This record gives sequence, structure tokens and C-alpha cells, in this order.
Amino acid sequence: MTLFTFLDYASVLVFALTGALVASRAQLDIVGFCFFACLTAVGGGTVRDVLLDRNPVFWLERPSFLAVACGAALFVFFTAHLFESRYRLLLWLDALALGVSVSAGSGIALSLGQPAPVVILMGITTGCMGGIMRDTVSNEVPLVLKQGELYVTCALAGSIATVAASQIALPPELIALTCTTVTFFLRAGSMIFGWGMPAYKSRPPRPTKTEK
Repeated sequence: MTLFTFLDYASVLVFALTGALVASRAQLDIVGFCFFACLTAVGGGTVRDVLLDRNPVFWLERPSFLAVACGAALFVFFTAHLFESRYRLLLWLDALALGVSVSAGSGIALSLGQPAPVVILMGITTGCMGGIMRDTVSNEVPLVLKQGELYVTCALAGSIATVAASQIALPPELIALTCTTVTFFLRAGSMIFGWGMPAYKSRPPRPTKTEK
């Protein structure tokens, strides 16, 4: 198993747990749990592989990815009631999955010899698209759009860290660790300390001369 295959498995597992937790909050049946788990788990990686023209898409080449996602869904189906705050758990699992998936996406693009802008974009895509699909289908505001939340910014920083680490010729394992650490650290700081980027605030139009 290669490093990037391992990272894909890890991100599929953790993202699948978040998808299943969303299904538990909506009180869906076991099929709904598996649907949300699989959608969240493979959504970002699928978009990444299509854009990079990787054929076949990672989960078509290894259907065991879907088995991992469904296994996670079954686990949550029988244990979700044990967690008092499912939403808080969802946020932390999503933060972990974000770090791992950004590392996988940017690392795969880097291994294919893609230029820095593509590496950065693939990291962001892999990290964010699955969660966007999950939240959109469940009729919730996607985490990437919530005001005051660092999310896409975390994926951007992690992807840039991948590019920077590759420029100083770090081994792939350290590049992946650096990306995951940067992404998760920023996301955790956003949740714990309220870190955020300045948001645009509209201003009332200036009165015209005739209105003065």
C-alpha cells in the first residue's frame, strides 16, 4: 500500500463517520447512513481524480473504499446514541478528515508532476467537496460557507505547505505530515479560539448632493 492510498483510506474512513453522523441527526435508516457515508467519503476524491484524469477513479479501482465507508456507517448507526453532542463530534472528525484529505489530494497532484497552482487546488478540492456534498444534500449550510469559520483557508494553507515542503526536498511522509498538521491546527484553532478571516461588510450608499 502506497502512502497516498493509505491517506485516501484514512480520509474515507473519517469522512464516512461524519456523513453517518449527519444521517443520525436526521434519523435516517441504515441505507441512508450508508448513502451519506459514501457520498461524503468519496466525493472530494472523485472530483479530484476526474479533474486530474486519473483512470479509473480511486474507488472504482479499489471498491474496498466503499466497504470501509459502509463499515463506518454501520458503526455509527449502532453507536451514535452514545454521544451526547453529535454535532461537536462531527466538527472534530471533519477537522481531522480535512487535514488528511488535503494531504492526500495535494500529494497525489504533486506526485503526478502537476504545477503548484494545480497541487493547491487539488488539495482544496479533495478536502472540501465531500463535505459540501454532504451538507447540501442534508439541507444544511455547508461548513465552508459559515461566517467566521476557517475551512477553505485551512485547506489552502495545508496545500501551500505541501508545495513549500516539496521545495526543500522533504520525503513524502514528512510532506504529508506537514500538510495534515497545518490544516488541522488552523481548523482546530478556528473552533477553539474563534480564529477567522475578516468578512466583507457592506456600507450604506453615500447620499448624493441632492439628498444632502
